[in-house]
Amino acid sequence: MRPGYLLDLPLTDYRRALALQHRAAAGRRTGELERDLVVMLEHPPVFTLGRRGGLQNLLVPQEELVEKGISIVPIERGGDITYHGPGQLVVYPIIDLNAAGLAVVAFVGALEEAMVRTAAHWDLQARGDAVHRGAWIGPRKLGSVGITVRRGVSFHGLALNVATDLAPFAWINPCGIQACAMTTLSRETGAAIPMPAVRREMARHLSDLLDLELEEISPERLATLLK
Repeated sequence: MRPGYLLDLPLTDYRRALALQHRAAAGRRTGELERDLVVMLEHPPVFTLGRRGGLQNLLVPQEELVEKGISIVPIERGGDITYHGPGQLVVYPIIDLNAAGLAVVAFVGALEEAMVRTAAHWDLQARGDAVHRGAWIGPRKLGSVGITVRRGVSFHGLALNVATDLAPFAWINPCGIQACAMTTLSRETGAAIPMPAVRREMARHLSDLLDLELEEISPERLATLLK
């Protein structure tokens, strides 16, 4: 296995996490960051718009979101509009795809499979989808994938609904899919699913699928590597 870092963060502002991704991806491209990095966190409520846009798939007035204190952030990942919020595990793999010998399609498939295997730990049969990328249980979407690759290095990643409030998903066509029913691990199992356990399972499966021996790294140590 190749050596890699795992940065396990608490609830983190979206724009702050985006700046971290940009810095880490740049460092990975230059070799300043010598290992691939997997970042795990949750976000306060936020809507993000991918390269395809997505405001046409926002079903409520933007003013209503402002009143609720929820931002809309345009970003460079693939895909359309999506929602992030507490109770959703978000994973940003900063991976040198060339060094890993991974094609983009295979990498996206690995992210889907990590969600499928994580769901299987709780006896849920999820699947990926070659057209509407993500993790699905029947017709219900459990998790989403959206990445960017610049000069061979990936960022952005996946979002797995663990115990997420699903109400904000009703305010959009998630990922541009009309009448898309969203779900969570907790809803599918009918039980509370502890986020720390989901993080452990996700890290284990990403390690296997991306051939990474993940060593936990603190934000402070990462900052010293990226100076």
